[in-house]
Amino acid sequence: MARIKQLPFEVSQKIAAGEVIERPFSVVKELVENSLDAGASEIRVELLAGGKRLIRVQDDGLGMSREDAELCFERHATSKLRSEKDLEKISTLGFRGEALASISAVSEMVLKTSDGQEDQGTGVERKAGQVVAVKDIAFPRGTSIEVKDIFYNLPARRKFLRSEQSELGYIVRYLSGVALAYPEVRFSLLQARREIMDCPRVGSHRERLFQLYGKDVLNRLLEVDFREGRGWVFGYSSRPPLGRSGRAHQLFFVNKRLVKDRVLQAALNQAYRGFLEKDRFPEAFLFLTLPYDEVDVNVHPTKAEVRFRESQLVFYLLLRSIETALLKERGLKEIYPRAGEAGSTIGVGERTASLPTRAARLEGPEQMALCESARAQEEKGRPRVLGQYLDMYIVAAGEEGLLVIDQHNAHERVLFEKYREIDVQKKWPRKTPLVPVLFDLSPAQIVSLEKNQPLLEEAGFRAEAMGGRTFALNSFPDIFEAEEARDVLLQLLDEIGEEESGRRREKMLAAMACKTAVKAHEPLAPDKMDYLVEELFRTSNPALCPHGRPIIVKIEKAEIERGLKRNP
Repeated sequence: MARIKQLPFEVSQKIAAGEVIERPFSVVKELVENSLDAGASEIRVELLAGGKRLIRVQDDGLGMSREDAELCFERHATSKLRSEKDLEKISTLGFRGEALASISAVSEMVLKTSDGQEDQGTGVERKAGQVVAVKDIAFPRGTSIEVKDIFYNLPARRKFLRSEQSELGYIVRYLSGVALAYPEVRFSLLQARREIMDCPRVGSHRERLFQLYGKDVLNRLLEVDFREGRGWVFGYSSRPPLGRSGRAHQLFFVNKRLVKDRVLQAALNQAYRGFLEKDRFPEAFLFLTLPYDEVDVNVHPTKAEVRFRESQLVFYLLLRSIETALLKERGLKEIYPRAGEAGSTIGVGERTASLPTRAARLEGPEQMALCESARAQEEKGRPRVLGQYLDMYIVAAGEEGLLVIDQHNAHERVLFEKYREIDVQKKWPRKTPLVPVLFDLSPAQIVSLEKNQPLLEEAGFRAEAMGGRTFALNSFPDIFEAEEARDVLLQLLDEIGEEESGRRREKMLAAMACKTAVKAHEPLAPDKMDYLVEELFRTSNPALCPHGRPIIVKIEKAEIERGLKRNP
């Protein structure tokens, strides 16, 4: 008997659906892309339970005839490709003809559509990939698709869906991105009939940025506009030395398609090297326009990634576009070369001071060894502080050599553990400003605030809606000034929005510790350095800050002796 069997159609259909449809966000993405390809000028998304119970996407695009409405659910049925050559220059967001077939296989679906050419529209009902009914209906030009109870017939997949607020967060972030790419289209989003987002049509990306993120974000950005060869980069990125603590506001679009790409990310990072303060990341909303035959969008089932025919040229196109905008803004780039990097130079004084030694960051087993060594110091005495270097590092002498301690990361670790004790005891001191601090939130931040409100209020942050996207900060932890508290809250809404409950609290405490820790280039008195080193070695992990960055570099005594020819 043959061991190899062909899978039943129902099984293969569900497997294929799983490649395209991962969660409610995937459904919204596929349907919205179809609406945009149909030339819609208005797209309305309605949800129940974050899309787990219901997703409805309605547009005023081209619509379909009855024949097309019945055929569109067949696998690889598409109006966007005609021959193999079309794959080399894809200009539409969708093209494989998999979306409706895949969604239909794992849900109950109702399609209503009309192309405006006939006296009536068409209604199609399907369940688990099978036709339930096809009928004539009254319907205006355009299309509406309802998706009910996603994964109802795949309970194993359904149980991996996150909470209602988490699933809603994915959808809000996607719609914010795609709305930015299409300012000429009106986008609206409702959750349980409550309006989450409404972006009327506007005439520019700048106006859409204001709609989505508010004037504070817009004021931090400079315009990028650069052409070279057949490529064009347009958009907005951070005005130095401003930036953000995370990468939530880094969006890249290639031919109006929102993508994730390492080449673009690397170019952005390199362009801002030397422009931003330590541990800050640039904001970027950048649009690349390239010839369609130089971009392969058919490399990922969900079309979230692309491949460039000449990735090096794309890297330099984006790099030069941002550097041109930055140099126009600042006129000069400050460069801080690192030893060992290609093209870097080291002055004579630095070369002499560096010593012929290997100063290794402590990782893995060495971290554990340092922690054990630190606890042993309780009896032997802690490292002796010698002084401060570059107003950034504390230099201390230990039994086995010299320790170079990052003062900011060290203070972060100390404060993080103190804040964790306060948090456990629920004893956060609070401050109420005489005048509430007003600020605007993006749709994604509003969802994050609603999701994390109990956690934030426990820590002392209380924000009240004032209408629209404007909120008032009425109380905050006493460790902050008002403006600091606002900045920390905005950072938290970005950083903990996607986290599950187990990590949200740790992220919150780490962000608060980072904001209140001493900064680099801050001179410290000897007694403060002594106190900081003493407190550091009392913590549970003196080797790493709460964000996972190294705190200490150790230069072994043996390395010093070897470099100075003291070894026998």
